[in-house]
Amino acid sequence: MLTVPDGVEVVANWESARRLDSPPLLILDPVTGFLDQHGIGSGPIAWQRIGDGHSNVTYLIERGDRSVVLRRGPRPPLPKSTHDMVREARIQRILGRHGVPVPEILAVCEDESLLGVPFYVMSRLDGTVITNTIPPHLSPAGQRKATSEAVVDVLVALHSIDVAEGELASLGSPEGYLRRQVERFRGLWEVNTTRSLPAVERVGDWLGRNLPASRTASVVHGDYRMGNLMFAPEAPARVLGVLDWEMATLGDPLADLGYLTATYSEAGSPATPLELTRVTRSPGYLTRRQLAERYRSRTGLDLTALPWYQTLALWKAAIFSEAIYTRWQRGERPHDTSFGPSLETGVPRLLERAGQYAGLTVTTRR
Repeated sequence: MLTVPDGVEVVANWESARRLDSPPLLILDPVTGFLDQHGIGSGPIAWQRIGDGHSNVTYLIERGDRSVVLRRGPRPPLPKSTHDMVREARIQRILGRHGVPVPEILAVCEDESLLGVPFYVMSRLDGTVITNTIPPHLSPAGQRKATSEAVVDVLVALHSIDVAEGELASLGSPEGYLRRQVERFRGLWEVNTTRSLPAVERVGDWLGRNLPASRTASVVHGDYRMGNLMFAPEAPARVLGVLDWEMATLGDPLADLGYLTATYSEAGSPATPLELTRVTRSPGYLTRRQLAERYRSRTGLDLTALPWYQTLALWKAAIFSEAIYTRWQRGERPHDTSFGPSLETGVPRLLERAGQYAGLTVTTRR
């Protein structure tokens, strides 16, 4: 049985929450009432925080014979247009109807008086997320290869969904997607940093001058990597669910492929903070080039401009990682003793790697 420890992250009620300097992330009494309202379990709640937790926050909730997952944004104040839990839940409901493997959305709470932010509750998937260890059932060489192939094949299936009309068309406008990405993230740098890294502007300028022409439009996940996929608990390798749809929209599908390949761990390549599933450095997994070739062979898309999308991916990653680093510096991530401080050098490494994809000489070290 999971336990409920004392601490500022989780409290029993709003009376206890008001005594804290910063708001807690989970308040048990209002969540219990919400679960009662939607007929989800009975009795007291037990909880466990799961996932990376660098952006939105996810909890495994056990209540009676039910196990569900609650997902919410970080502590307020939240930047405009980010951490939209209501939109994220809606996207998954729509994609589930189109055959995309996603958890079932059980209930959505738009009432901020319960936790201070909107949240939603989804089904718990019984599977494995691959990060630093290889699950025994996926360890044989053939299953390592099949795991990499499944990552590509699910992305191909996502990008093959027709987004021209119907409910999917309401998720965003693909026209001008790449330019908006560059302009939006350029603006985010100044409000999320306390230091000067001229490489951000230099790479951003290069991206703006070399925008490729988008050949097609699709659903773009925005954070597509192996660590955001849940695999079945038995062989053969099969994706049970695609997780973390916070940044999903309509746009250029090669943005997802660029992000997947640029953040994918490969033997012999320099490590960056975004290589969150390092097991793919081991023998048997596809290389970045093989991932891209499998995607190309199944979609027919021209990948000549892929380095531009890889540059965009790591440049964006540097900017949102800088926001995490700044929050850590300000004491807003008190329990983060490793990832936050590592970004002092990690963000410059991301920028240097982005420069390499762009063919630029980028120096970030003093």
